[in-house]
Amino acid sequence: MTENAGLESLSLEDELRDFESELARELRSDVGFISAIGDDLVRAGGKRVRPTLALLTGRLLNAAPAVSRQVALAVELLHSASLLHDDLIDDATTRRGEQAAFLRYGNVVSVMSGDFMLARVLGLLARGGNRELTGLMAEAAAALCEGEVLQFQSATLKEWSYDSYARVNDGKTASLMAAATEGVGALTGATARVRSALRDFGMAYGRAFQLRDDYLDLLGDPELLGKPVGGDLREGKATYLALRLILDEGSEEARLIVSRHASEPGDVERMIELARAHGADATMRDLIAREVEAARAALASFPVSTARTTLEDLADQELRRVA
Repeated sequence: MTENAGLESLSLEDELRDFESELARELRSDVGFISAIGDDLVRAGGKRVRPTLALLTGRLLNAAPAVSRQVALAVELLHSASLLHDDLIDDATTRRGEQAAFLRYGNVVSVMSGDFMLARVLGLLARGGNRELTGLMAEAAAALCEGEVLQFQSATLKEWSYDSYARVNDGKTASLMAAATEGVGALTGATARVRSALRDFGMAYGRAFQLRDDYLDLLGDPELLGKPVGGDLREGKATYLALRLILDEGSEEARLIVSRHASEPGDVERMIELARAHGADATMRDLIAREVEAARAALASFPVSTARTTLEDLADQELRRVA
């Protein structure tokens, strides 16, 4: 399982540029508003974590670039569609530093543009004709929707638990990461053992990624984040730090802050103090470290290669960002 000789002259940056070009083609529309939202998506870029996972998995499996690019396009289009819907649900004002689409174009345009992206995913899968990949993407889409609704349900009913929190993270984040990695395995006809390892990596990495995101949402540096901390609290979301205080420490103060969506002056700052005072920050870093280790372990059966090392480093970065 050596790296494809045809890939040696093609850097990951080159592959990502090819991906961006194909993504722009997939998002073309002669309807002006849909086209504008698609252009915004391509221009804003973002970290492209999911496409990067797919492209690196292709290198890990010695796959042709077109194979991993097909998976990269499918997962990024699904992810982008979910963001358009999420911003409307969460009443988010910005996305990647730009005004949210529903504020610029209205609710109908934003929702239907998200549905347009979902239609493009269906087209990609139909053209590819691979039942395994289609099944994986369908499962990821269902898990994503369930995770979003469960998060809203938990916040509305104030029914907070670690199980629900983990299911939300798996559905909204980890399942799509796993589809990006296992999907390439499906297209290349990988064995069940290889596909299982790729899925395990994607799930563990996705969990570490989301935990790190939740950690920084409260305990990060606003200047580095480019936004104020406490966004999850203001939406009434009880992420791991809040759950540690509410469920393990029995903090009624933390429960009240989450219940009122951190609406009173000083609420966010007080939650930061409580999290640090009770050691919730250290406990969460330990949890991220365990997921990072699980991600690295899932790759242990693959021969050492540049692709494997890069995937391991991606996982390690999630822990370094909260150090």
